[in-house]
Amino acid sequence: MSTESDIKRMARLVAILTHLQTKRLVTATYLAQKFKVSVRTIYRDVRTLEQAGVPIVSEEGRGYTLVEGYRLAPISFTEAEANALVTAEQLILKNKDGSLVASYGDAVSKVKAVLRTDLKAHANLLSERIEIRQTETTEYSSYYLSELQLALTHCKKVQLKYQAIETNELTTREVEPFALYSTQGNWILIAWCCMRNDFRSFRLDRIKACLTLNELFTPQTISLPQYFEWCYQKTMKAIHNPSID
Repeated sequence: MSTESDIKRMARLVAILTHLQTKRLVTATYLAQKFKVSVRTIYRDVRTLEQAGVPIVSEEGRGYTLVEGYRLAPISFTEAEANALVTAEQLILKNKDGSLVASYGDAVSKVKAVLRTDLKAHANLLSERIEIRQTETTEYSSYYLSELQLALTHCKKVQLKYQAIETNELTTREVEPFALYSTQGNWILIAWCCMRNDFRSFRLDRIKACLTLNELFTPQTISLPQYFEWCYQKTMKAIHNPSID
């Protein structure tokens, strides 16, 4: 008969498998902190998975990963998890970037395809009976979010044709994507501008053309919260020490 500790360990093993499939590299320290166990326990869990036939590769000093091309069986969703995805789909449909709407719709279709027959029927019913209304227009104002996400994660430079907000001047910028954030349904790209040699923010609805280049760049070492703190400090400094013409 399974004990409570056996059940917890089985759940942890499944969760470790999920992390290995969704992340390129996972360290034992990260997993130990995630599941609140010792690093030695994680070592034992990894050996158990290896003995069960899971092809785990250990990269010295870096972490664990799965052998390239290995895929686990489709993940099972509870009905509550499936409903959360359906609800999120309705929120995404209100987003103003057309590429995100299309990509998420395709993803949800694939998720529904692996649901049990009864859950699939329930998810489809919920899709028909849930709606999220917003007062602002639902017309798409940008179409480049998906392309910029790929450029960011693959560290590829991007060439933008950008229309300035203040002057409506159209300029060509070569940038290194750093981060993306959404405010009031619109998306903002934070990037290192090669022309200005500094960080700049670009509203996606002002981008008139976007071309991903084959040129790679070295990613910034600061985190997004650190960037926002840097912006705050820069603003405070400008307020207290205004430049004199």
